[in-house]
Amino acid sequence: MKHFTMNPKQRRVRAQYIKTLSEDIVNGLLKAIITVGIFLAWVTAAYSQKHEGKYFNNLDNRGVIIDGYDPVAFFTDHKPVKGDQQYQYTYEDAIYYFSSPEHLDLFKANPEKYKPQFGGWCAFAVSLGRVAPIDVNTFSIVNGRLVIQHNQRAVNGWSKDVQGNLALADKYWPKVSERGGKQIQTNAEKAFLNNTDNDGVILQGYDAVSYFSDNRAEKGDSTYSARYNGATYWFASEDHASMFKDHPEMFAPQYGSFCGYAMSLNKLRPIDPTIFQIVDGKLILQHSQDAYKQFNKDVTSNVAKATGNWPGQVQRHAGKKIKFDKPAKPASDEVTGDVK
Repeated sequence: MKHFTMNPKQRRVRAQYIKTLSEDIVNGLLKAIITVGIFLAWVTAAYSQKHEGKYFNNLDNRGVIIDGYDPVAFFTDHKPVKGDQQYQYTYEDAIYYFSSPEHLDLFKANPEKYKPQFGGWCAFAVSLGRVAPIDVNTFSIVNGRLVIQHNQRAVNGWSKDVQGNLALADKYWPKVSERGGKQIQTNAEKAFLNNTDNDGVILQGYDAVSYFSDNRAEKGDSTYSARYNGATYWFASEDHASMFKDHPEMFAPQYGSFCGYAMSLNKLRPIDPTIFQIVDGKLILQHSQDAYKQFNKDVTSNVAKATGNWPGQVQRHAGKKIKFDKPAKPASDEVTGDVK
């Protein structure tokens, strides 16, 4: 049998090859383990979601509703009273705390009478097709039902038409609950036309207030949001969100956030949120630099045309799935590409 003897260089090459091969095997095993771990985590998450409770409640991390306050006390003491975990009861997948055994017994005897409405979420938010957390100090008893709001702003909105808002909350709650609290389109919002994404977010998530306060396009954060005329707005800060909520008509983009120049041509076209201008205190956005250039050749005339065309577009397209128009032909020989 013939033996092959390796020289030092060949031995070094072989050693490096074995080392590389070993590392590849180890890395492969690690990847396999990670993949299996991810799969098992996914299966576990899917299983837990599948077996979540039937009811969509506003609970803390212990599964306690209304921040641990006694639901009966709102009726008997006419104020929020903190419950005691030694007096607790589970109803409709939520844990309730009570301030006394007497209150616990009252609740057990008639939980439908004392439970907070809409899963313990803000009632005014539900009337607008979504959920929001609560402040127990905003509670009220309406038609014998416990309703709680998010903050004073929500209280003010709710108080404008208590019975009407309660009826809307009752109407929208099943669908809001079914969607896990995600915003639904209400009947009132179907009258508006907005250039939004699939989640109803306008301006591609850019902060409407920053255009005015900082004269620049700034990406918003879903943590700070507001709903106005059928669109969800994101903001870079709570201050901006508050400013918008106080005067949304001041900051909302013109023409539902469709391209201003296209609207002057009676077309619906998308926007680039970084191409904007403030005209007479109004935010107007464009699709491209070409569109911006053409729009600004005669701003006054183009604003008048766009404003005149807008009501007809709303009438034709509000409440329907939006399809953008094809790009317009170049407005002049100066434009090298399509005006959009």
